[in-house]
Amino acid sequence: MEGALNLLGGATFCPVSMSRTLRCQRSLSPHLHFVSSIARSAGLYTNGKKLSFGRAGLRVRCEVRLGDVLDKKVIESRSSVENEQHFTCVMKFGGSSVASAERMIEVAELIRSFPEERPLIVLSAMGKTTNKLLLAGEKAVSCGATNASDIEEMKFIKQLHLKTADELGVNRSIIANHLDELEQLLKGIAMMKELTLRTRDYLVSFGECMSTRIFAAYLNRIGVKARQYDAFEIGFITTDDFTNADILEATYPAVAKRLLGDWNSDPAIPIVTGFLGKGWRSCAVTTLGRGGSDLTATTIGKALGLREIQVWKDVDGVLTCDPNIYSGAEPVPFLTFDEAAELAYFGAQVLHPQSMRPAREGDIPVRVKNSYNPQAPGTLITRNRDMSKAVLTSIVLKRNVTMLDIVSTRMLGQYGFLAKVFAIFEDLGISVDVVATSEVSLSLTLDPSKLWSRELIQQELDHVVEELEKIAVVKLLQHRSIISLIGNVQRSSLILEKAFHVFHTNGVNVQMISQGASKVNISLIVNDNEAEQCVRALHSVFFVTDELKLDAK
Repeated sequence: MEGALNLLGGATFCPVSMSRTLRCQRSLSPHLHFVSSIARSAGLYTNGKKLSFGRAGLRVRCEVRLGDVLDKKVIESRSSVENEQHFTCVMKFGGSSVASAERMIEVAELIRSFPEERPLIVLSAMGKTTNKLLLAGEKAVSCGATNASDIEEMKFIKQLHLKTADELGVNRSIIANHLDELEQLLKGIAMMKELTLRTRDYLVSFGECMSTRIFAAYLNRIGVKARQYDAFEIGFITTDDFTNADILEATYPAVAKRLLGDWNSDPAIPIVTGFLGKGWRSCAVTTLGRGGSDLTATTIGKALGLREIQVWKDVDGVLTCDPNIYSGAEPVPFLTFDEAAELAYFGAQVLHPQSMRPAREGDIPVRVKNSYNPQAPGTLITRNRDMSKAVLTSIVLKRNVTMLDIVSTRMLGQYGFLAKVFAIFEDLGISVDVVATSEVSLSLTLDPSKLWSRELIQQELDHVVEELEKIAVVKLLQHRSIISLIGNVQRSSLILEKAFHVFHTNGVNVQMISQGASKVNISLIVNDNEAEQCVRALHSVFFVTDELKLDAK
């Protein structure tokens, strides 16, 4: 792909893979304003000037003064009109849904069972491939270049994908180059004895790149015309925050232009890699964080103005609690975007924490379904729903969080104290989950991962305490859990009455409570070793007994 980012100034070449390069140009001006350009085929204009486009992707123009800015409404309305004749929905399938040849066959039949749909397909890597790739990279650092090809995880990945291709009757050559390149990459990591975040993202990208190629080839073999796409080659432009990148606004028009343009010239079902993007500065492959394929799907949905976004998982939708904690968890039929976002952030594994944002902005319904049980109704997520009779929607548990109690008389009647506290966390790049304040104290919890893939280490926590002790008395409390009660917070008195009765009955002391700005979430902090017991008891009270139903009438 050439021309995905075109910035005024000197040209540089940035490697995307060992076999591909991307031409980038960088402006020397310190004050830049980026203006996305849309293809002539989309017929879009701004301020009377027709917008231009590079041959294969998005061109971003940098100007010293604020230039022409694309009217998003024009883009969105144009995409919506075109999609009335083209795509109807995006269907995303997770790793467990495509974990084997048998599962891929079932997914293909599922897609064919909706002849009225014209879907785009987003796939994750097969099964546990992402975890295996990360482990292979870590082993390569210490094994030495001559032994890199003998890494057990590399052998597993190679065998899995070649076996799947054989069982589906597709040519091995579609992934042969990727397997060779992957082996060379591991040897390079072993030689350098280093696995940077940038290299880690490139390493794990092989999983999605191979799964989509195998699946697209199989669809074509059975007579369903399909075309494979790497997300980083069709306009998924992101920040350069490797392992946890954010999608930039320039992505939406670029993706719409490429997918609609290809459909117009040669209609075929797009099979797109989930989880991946391309850094706008580095031009390197980036990843969107764990579960990022959901975000890929909702981004495509917004870009094309689709009727619906379908996220196919291995459970019957969003559940009332984690089924691994309480086997009687039931599917939740309806959720709002706000409820779904809170559920995802506070621990529900069924959705990516950022995935609701594009759907909310585009006002596109998201339906969570079970690929193992397609007949189940699943969960429909929309902007609004009838909350008149709703009390509690779901209970979410987030384990292994760290809690800090910060006490200082300097807070009393003073300004700037909280700014100093949060500046420390910003400098260290640590996310804060839940906050509660009083006149002279502040309690908060820290996200258990500094980045989605890396746990906070004790040295970092000690450094946090050391910095905070310069302005306050600090108490560090580890091995805590956040129990989040997602529901109708307008009925918080009823929810808290029932919840604290459960805690009292089970002899559990709640160490912190936060409701605050959230309209759908009440968070409570307890000890890790008490958390699962509390979730089971809370679920029994809110979802099993008839007592609450009588009170709610």
